[in-house]
Amino acid sequence: MLFLRSSIFQILFYVSTFLMMVLFSPVLILPRKMGWWVVHFWSHFNIALLRVVVGLDVEVRGRENIPEGGYIVASKHQSAWETFALIREFPDPTFILKRELRWIPIFGWYTAKFDQIPINRGQRSAALAALKVSADEAISAGRQILIFPEGTRRPVGGEPKYKFGVAHLYRDLECPVLPVALNAGVFWPRASWMVYPGKVIVEILPPIPPGMATDAFYRRMVDDIETASVRLCEEARKQKPLSPVLAKLPPVPATDA
Repeated sequence: MLFLRSSIFQILFYVSTFLMMVLFSPVLILPRKMGWWVVHFWSHFNIALLRVVVGLDVEVRGRENIPEGGYIVASKHQSAWETFALIREFPDPTFILKRELRWIPIFGWYTAKFDQIPINRGQRSAALAALKVSADEAISAGRQILIFPEGTRRPVGGEPKYKFGVAHLYRDLECPVLPVALNAGVFWPRASWMVYPGKVIVEILPPIPPGMATDAFYRRMVDDIETASVRLCEEARKQKPLSPVLAKLPPVPATDA
């Protein structure tokens, strides 16, 4: 039954995403802000689809920590879930994404229209320079830059692998960084067809103010995100039925806050 529900969701997810891109394509000729509702609708729709088909709900904690204006959102990355579900939490977000995504027909047009920030990973120095310019423009416009500092999805219980690039952005942009912890990988593991019922918990942590030394900032960001994400994954053990992802892992002892 779980496989059937997961299959129905996966099919509906990709088919509905394609149909929305086609049906809403007229927004591509409108000013960006006039068409942004389409992206928020897509995010809300997919969250509702997960709830109805799979039985996967969501709880968001710490919304009171969200500042106003432009800032960087540094999120834990465990699943495809956060690539769309976090969008609804911020008024005008932009993702830093692989340049190659711009080349996907229709989807790439949307990323260009809504000023998502592409990065060429093959040309590191030039990519960082171009990223700084685009990111500075986004922050100046009061937008929120969503970034996954690990660069790729990491399995629950896996060793974290944070890149230092976000620390350079923090230094160069002189803006707050909002850490986000989550346990989405417990229910929708990376590279998995299966999606399990339960409740994803997202915790928006207190923002890290600008002005810290890059090394100190990096250590605090990693510690904040990892400590909270591990705690949220362990909290998911209380949910019934127990996710097969957690069933394969030993419990992590609680640590003092």
